[in-house]
Amino acid sequence: MDLDDERVAKRRKTMLEDDRGVGQQTTTEMETLPHEIIVDILSRLPITSLVQFKFVCKGWRALAQDPLLADMQLSWKAPTTNPCLILHCDFPIRNQLYFVDLSVHNHDKDKVKRLYVPFQTSMPEFDVVGTCNGLLCLSDSLYNDALYVYNPFTMDFMELPKSRQYSDQEVVFGFGFHPKTKQYKVVKIVYYRNTSSSSYSRARRVVYPQSDVQVFTLGTSAWRSLGKVAYQLIRRPSEALVNGRLHWVSRPRRYYPARRLMSFDLEDEQFREVPKPDCGGLNRCNFHLCVLRGFLAAAVYGNYGKLEIWVMKDYNVKESWIKEFSIGAYMPKCLKQNLVRDRPLKIWKNPSNGKVVRLLCLLDNGEILLEYKNRVLVSYDPKKGKFTDLVFQGIPHWFQTVVHAGSFNWINTPS
Repeated sequence: MDLDDERVAKRRKTMLEDDRGVGQQTTTEMETLPHEIIVDILSRLPITSLVQFKFVCKGWRALAQDPLLADMQLSWKAPTTNPCLILHCDFPIRNQLYFVDLSVHNHDKDKVKRLYVPFQTSMPEFDVVGTCNGLLCLSDSLYNDALYVYNPFTMDFMELPKSRQYSDQEVVFGFGFHPKTKQYKVVKIVYYRNTSSSSYSRARRVVYPQSDVQVFTLGTSAWRSLGKVAYQLIRRPSEALVNGRLHWVSRPRRYYPARRLMSFDLEDEQFREVPKPDCGGLNRCNFHLCVLRGFLAAAVYGNYGKLEIWVMKDYNVKESWIKEFSIGAYMPKCLKQNLVRDRPLKIWKNPSNGKVVRLLCLLDNGEILLEYKNRVLVSYDPKKGKFTDLVFQGIPHWFQTVVHAGSFNWINTPS
């Protein structure tokens, strides 16, 4: 035992000396290369490598905090590279976030890691409003009055100021960034009833006739109200951020049963309708939106669990919609065994309309990443027509997947 203690002490001393030595050697080597080249090299590393990189020495930690690294890192997040996956686990009682590393060099046992949420004591139950440039926006799922912007890899976070609340309301969120204005904005669309008519028995579907669009620009101090919105959007966070516009699907109305694709421009803060593809299925509640390699996409459900993927190649041009993929019916092995039993106690607040499969993204090898019943990640090879269940050690039993661009990005707010 004494020998082991001596070895541990010796190892710690060696590590400290190595750390100082690495730092000195690194500083000497860095002096031989321009700073921009060093940052350019580092920006191409996976986020997991960069997280480890910043703990090597003070010099490397300073490099990891360089804003230029975050900017270049995001510029290298090309649509053909594998994204990070954030798994939001809302079962059984306390919310958790997990990170799935899809890097090819990583072993299966290291792919799933639990993320620390530093403000979870004040907000134990939350929803994921959206993700943009390495930042997550989380909302309080119990009271709908707390909002945080958070980088899960640097653990930087900020709480947004409170916005106007209504006694009986339904909220639709969005979070995004516009490349021209360089501004991050949180959009909060509130549908509410007048307080005078609050005495009613709740039905399965409650109609909220009033609305209020609230916008918060990160770096400012207060929310702004844009007034009413003419569209009743489905109560889910924005499903796609394309060309600086957030996108939702509208609910059918009494005299207009067809569903619409609605966008909100983060530059001029106007709602606009986006043309739908002529696939015949978008008038019913059987599709969701997604971003595939930078393009707006619609995943349309067919009979028996089939899926068609339509992609808008030229934004806002109806004729540019093409059917790029057709995916047949499939059921993962573990779902066949546990199709009825082992259901969660808590129902998701933002369900995918009870559908079996949800489109996530395209992988760099050309395969399509899918999520089945909030339980299983599956990759589909469109060339071979082959499904592969992705089973990783440590993955939660129930989750919702968020496609995320991991980075060291943060927002410089005025003091």
